[in-house]
Amino acid sequence: MDWNTLQSIHLEFHINIHIFTYGYYLKYHAFTSAIYCMLLSIATYRLHMSTVMYLDVTLDPDTAHPKLILSEDGKQVIFGDVWQDLAYNPERFDTCVSVLGKEGFSSGRFYYDVQVKGKTRWTIGVARESINRKGKITVKSINRKGKITVSPENGYRTLWLRNGEYKALSGPSVPLSLREKPQKVGVFVDYEEGHVSFYNVEARSHIYSFTGDTFTEKLYPYFVWFGYMCVCLQVHECVTHSLN
Repeated sequence: MDWNTLQSIHLEFHINIHIFTYGYYLKYHAFTSAIYCMLLSIATYRLHMSTVMYLDVTLDPDTAHPKLILSEDGKQVIFGDVWQDLAYNPERFDTCVSVLGKEGFSSGRFYYDVQVKGKTRWTIGVARESINRKGKITVKSINRKGKITVSPENGYRTLWLRNGEYKALSGPSVPLSLREKPQKVGVFVDYEEGHVSFYNVEARSHIYSFTGDTFTEKLYPYFVWFGYMCVCLQVHECVTHSLN
């Protein structure tokens, strides 16, 4: 899914007859059928998308690693120097410096973005509800030390930055060559289609997509962080229904 198509999903949706007119204009002037079909596809999509519900999502303090300090509104988090004395919680990450979003999703489409400007180490994406919150994790595809590999097979769809290198943690990881360093990373999920896509928001460019999955559990925004993070976690859930 390219950036323009993504925008068509997250903007207010209106029944717009002009796009049909423009589509026929392109056909008349013999533009490629691919472009024509794309325009008609977007128009058809808009006809079936009449309601967009905006959900405010915050980070879940019950899942946050004891060294992560969350702001009162749950939108920001700092990696602290002190291990907080917190009550045992089976949902809390005890080794990996991670936190989940409080809101989980089991249908529809949703989107969030995160400010990463000036940050040098992070992992961003989504994770299924049943991921193991205890013990160490690794990004290596070959693991002989009992650690959990961050991969789709184990319930993670994530993007990773370490030592100036961007990777999609697809098990094995996929190195990414980006023209511009993302200042803000957008994450878009289509639950029914089994897609998770990452975008450079300011550059309006696609970074990477996990595709062809079948989701059967709730998915949560997922973060591994060192340092200060400003999270812009307004999630857009697109609700569809027929106009008939």
